[in-house]
Amino acid sequence: MHPLKTPGAHPLTCKPSPYAVDSANPARAKRAVTQIAGAVDKLKRRVRHGVVKERARILVVGGGYVGMYTALRLQRKLKQELRRGDVEITVVTPDPYMTYQPFLPEAAAGSISPRHVVVPLRRVLDQCHVVIGEATAIDHAKRTATVTTLATEEEGTGARQLTYDELVLAPGSISRTLPIPGLADHAIGFKTVEEAIGLRNHVIEQMDIASSTRDPAIRDAALTFVFVGGGYAGVEALGELEDMARYTARYYHNVQPDDMKWILVEASDRILPEVGEEMGRYTVTELRRRNIDVRLNTRLESCADRVAVLSDGARFPTRTVVWTAGVKPHPILAASDLPLTDRGRLKCTPQLTVEGATHAWAAGDAAGVPDVTAAEPGRETAPNAQHAVRQAKVLGDNIVHALRGEELETYSHKYVGSVASLGLHKGVAHVYGRKLKGYPAWFMHRVYHLSRVPTFNRKARVLAEWTLSGLFKREIVSLGSLEHPRAEFELAAGGKPPQDPTNDPKGSS
Repeated sequence: MHPLKTPGAHPLTCKPSPYAVDSANPARAKRAVTQIAGAVDKLKRRVRHGVVKERARILVVGGGYVGMYTALRLQRKLKQELRRGDVEITVVTPDPYMTYQPFLPEAAAGSISPRHVVVPLRRVLDQCHVVIGEATAIDHAKRTATVTTLATEEEGTGARQLTYDELVLAPGSISRTLPIPGLADHAIGFKTVEEAIGLRNHVIEQMDIASSTRDPAIRDAALTFVFVGGGYAGVEALGELEDMARYTARYYHNVQPDDMKWILVEASDRILPEVGEEMGRYTVTELRRRNIDVRLNTRLESCADRVAVLSDGARFPTRTVVWTAGVKPHPILAASDLPLTDRGRLKCTPQLTVEGATHAWAAGDAAGVPDVTAAEPGRETAPNAQHAVRQAKVLGDNIVHALRGEELETYSHKYVGSVASLGLHKGVAHVYGRKLKGYPAWFMHRVYHLSRVPTFNRKARVLAEWTLSGLFKREIVSLGSLEHPRAEFELAAGGKPPQDPTNDPKGSS
């Protein structure tokens, strides 16, 4: 009996491979060779395009300038890979939107709607998985990130562990504060759209308080506004809000612009160092001409009991202290196993990789990127929006290059200058060596930032609002109740009374 046959059974046979070469049939042999060559070429293309893994998982921590622009770049460059499922992009961000911070002063002044200062991430990054939450720790050795989401506390299961193959750290920065008495209780920052709109409502509300009170002390404190920090955020916020309040005062029968005290406190001997010394001096002169008290080489010593005490001995009873005195790296950097610089930023290479760590990338405020255009060695790029947007483009391209086995690009961008708004039709600029002030600088400020705000949708909406604001009067409405939307209902339902104004950080009722 044949060893592979049993009585009544069919012989055991194997289906020939589609790529098997049949010497008796030259045409079939030629087709088989062609199929094999096509399969090899397809494999080469997949390797050349970086698709060598089952899935490349890219984790982007942060949804600001760098986070959004990097994810957007990857989304455009890896369309086919995303469609095939070879690449997965996850963006972890505390907010479902990206805030275009240069427009915050104009949003506070009412020139731009707060909805148009932000870009919805889920609409823009429609091919990415957006997770609203905070990354609290990074273990790059194990390629894991610890993330808490909005549902973490209710779920009671603890933080989530996200695994990744490529890590982009772009959490941005947070406000740098000092141990000043009363600062945490009574001051407000100026980094988010919520703070900008809250501050606008608060300023108008203080004018309402001053208009209705008979107590001179309360009136004086309500009309005194102290800004700490002479950088972009402080100077632009002060300039726009003072300009808005000056316009609003015309609708009050007993509040005049000269009744208000606007005070800018700066620890160094100049403000707006980015626009140059000459333009910085002009800005000081312009602000003082508008009756704004600019105090250089001065520090805030205390703001306890709603009294701003300065290092030069001056004391100002006030219900408004705005803190814009710098930023510091995000705490997530210290909670990672990645190398840091002396300033607490990630130690990076000119290719935007984290030094000494593979598959880790960083840019923006969180990264200490060497400035290859600087004359002196060891200098890093400034942590500003101009560099962040350009770094994000190179960072996205370099991740694609790395996935495809290509050579990485070097980030090189010479700082072209700066523009700053000091209120409606007022500004300073120092661009490509040219110094502008007044209306031309203000116009350049608007044109530049309109060209940089993401998406055509936002550009069109901002331009439309600017056009309408030039045709109609400015809005002077305060919606302070938005900060405590349930207060009236709680009172009507017999619940707890509205918040005590003396405990409100901004002094709002």
